[in-house]
Amino acid sequence: MAKLPGTRKIAIVAALERELHPLLRHWPVVVKEHAGRTFRFFEQGQLVAVCGGIGAEPARRAAEAVIALYAPAVVYSAGFAGALDPALKVADILIPARVIDAGDSSSVETGTGQGILVTFGAVATPEQKVKLGKSFNAQAVDMEASAVARAAAARGVRFAAVKAISDEVGFALPGMNHRTGFIGPSGEFLTGKFARFIMIRPWTWAAALRLARNSKRAAHALSVWLAETNQELLNSPENISGKRFAEKQNARK
Repeated sequence: MAKLPGTRKIAIVAALERELHPLLRHWPVVVKEHAGRTFRFFEQGQLVAVCGGIGAEPARRAAEAVIALYAPAVVYSAGFAGALDPALKVADILIPARVIDAGDSSSVETGTGQGILVTFGAVATPEQKVKLGKSFNAQAVDMEASAVARAAAARGVRFAAVKAISDEVGFALPGMNHRTGFIGPSGEFLTGKFARFIMIRPWTWAAALRLARNSKRAAHALSVWLAETNQELLNSPENISGKRFAEKQNARK
């Protein structure tokens, strides 16, 4: 007998489907509504994933939806992050022990992993990355994890996070300081607008190509980690270690 959606143990909340594409591309998709919004849920056994959009509000809405509709035992914030620690390189995996909201300095302990992830309200420039790293003693920055953590806490659900590094400390994402922005009102990445911006600025082409390669590597690394850790997540969803992060850090010493 197939398991009912409510029996799933693990929920994964990401920003964009491209972050988890290698993992999700063969998972069945179910479209459901919650609080007047439509979400695409990817279901595989006792796992469910939803990609809510970039930023805190889309992440919160997606987390609330997956908790309400699937009643998971634990919710993971998964996706890309920017490195604040020069030791972290593209495609490295971070399972943070603590997530901090840069906006109000509130934090949550995940009870697992190592290091600190800080959630920032915008795409961080290299200069902002340096400041965030120093201010919060953090190893990486994202835009969603603290919002997912709040949604989980409000509903009494365990929270954890796993992030793949997509850009290193000194890497400046092309066009991210452009005042019109490339993130839509629902957290969608405006690919067409970004492409038009890049096309008429040849000096950004090299960085854009590098960004595409880095994103592909990060998505592959994250999907491999989630696939390999699938059974461990199901057996003990609240106790995933930061072994890979620790091994990489120790190897560089």
